[in-house]
Amino acid sequence: MPMDIRKVKKLIELLEASNIAEIEIREGEESVRISRQSSHAPAPMPIYGYPQPYPVPQQAAAPMPATAAPSTEASASTPPITGHVVTSPMVGTFYRAASPTTKPFIEEGQRVSVGDTIAIIEAMKILNQITSDYAGVVRKVLVENGSPVEYGEPLFIID
Repeated sequence: MPMDIRKVKKLIELLEASNIAEIEIREGEESVRISRQSSHAPAPMPIYGYPQPYPVPQQAAAPMPATAAPSTEASASTPPITGHVVTSPMVGTFYRAASPTTKPFIEEGQRVSVGDTIAIIEAMKILNQITSDYAGVVRKVLVENGSPVEYGEPLFIID
């Protein structure tokens, strides 16, 4: 049985909150290594003939300037939006709603609380709920529904 993605997320959180440079966990035949260092990691070993999941990102990527300012003429006429930026915790496909026929979890101008589901990111056929880590009003949705996202990419601005 594959390692639970929630365990991997928790390991990343523990690594980020500590001074530890690298951690490796083994469960049976599976192992996960998470490192802050940018050295080249060895290729993942296949388990039971299947390739390992995407490698766990080693460092949070800096926000991409292309998503921060999509058009220069629009940003020149309107003041920049400031606030708390919710970033993608993983690589995958971004969805604003649980299915194509349901309404989005949140809309611009809507108030959210810490822990509210605000989006879904599909990674390797697993739907991962993205929850708000900040309470406030959603000022801007930065990603189009169905778009691919990278680890650390800005998704929402909450004020």
